[in-house]
Order: sequence, then C-alpha cells, then structure tokens
Amino acid sequence: MSTESIFQTHLVLGYAAWLLCFGAYILPWLTSMDRVKAHRAIATLHSFRFFGLVFLLPGVVGPNLPASFATFAAYGDLAAGLLAMLALVTIRIRQVFWPFVVAFNLAGMGDLILDYYHAIQAGLPARAGDFGAAYAIPIIYVPLLTITHVFAFYLLLRPQPRAAQVLAGKTAVS
Repeated sequence: MSTESIFQTHLVLGYAAWLLCFGAYILPWLTSMDRVKAHRAIATLHSFRFFGLVFLLPGVVGPNLPASFATFAAYGDLAAGLLAMLALVTIRIRQVFWPFVVAFNLAGMGDLILDYYHAIQAGLPARAGDFGAAYAIPIIYVPLLTITHVFAFYLLLRPQPRAAQVLAGKTAVS
C-alpha cells in the first residue's frame, strides 16, 4: 500500500471512529445540557489546540514538512485555542462569551479547511511520513475537532427554544 493510501485510509477511519463515538456518547451528553454548557465543553476541548505548535518543532516533525503547511497550521491552531480559552474565561459575561464562541469556531474551522488545502497543495498525503511524531494529529485529533465545530455551528444556528428566549429577554413585551 502506498503512503498516500495509508494516510487516506487512516484519515477516513479517523472520521468514522469519531463519528461513531460522537453519535453514541458525546452527542447524547452534549444535547442533555443547555447551550452554554455544551459550548463550554466544546471550547474546553479546543483550548488544547495550542498543541498544533508542534508542527514547528524540528525532531518532532520531519525536516521536510513543508513550511507552507506547518506554519499556517501551527499558528491557526494556536489562534483557535487562544480564542477557545478566552471563551472559557469569559463564560460568566455572556455578552463577551458568545462572540468568543463564534470567533473560535470560525477561526478553528477556517484553520482546518485551509490546513486541508495547504496539505493537498504540498502533496502531504503522499509524504505523510513528514509529519513525524505529529502524524496522529491529522488522523486522530483533527476529525474530532472538525466534528465538534460542525456541531457547535449547529447549536449556534438552530433556533432557541421559546422558554430560553423569554429567560434571555429576547421576546417583545406585549
């Protein structure tokens, strides 16, 4: 099997495994709580994205990992992780919390999409060994990040229940 085929198989199976896990365990757990707690749990997971800086560490990644991919992926992850941390720090100030939730999800999902683009442009699937010890990030961590971003957008975009609108003071007084 070619390096590209192994990498693509790992990537597809990474998404499949996380979708099964998400559907069986994480989705029921997140939907059992209110929106703020669900976004808090998602932000907590994404706060670890500072780990993406590992793409810049010689000896962890191979010397031939393209800088066009590594630099953007490292700093995009760092930005998303810091925004997620800011959301967590501001959870008690809802007027600040929600913009940070939106910001870390937009920045994080944008980062992942652009990382896929840069990886394809650099031919990384055929050179997956250049990830070195960081190989697990795109195979194990990125699928979970992507799935949780999609669910976070779903939560942000779905209509709020009427009772929640009343509690938030968003309904007109008759």
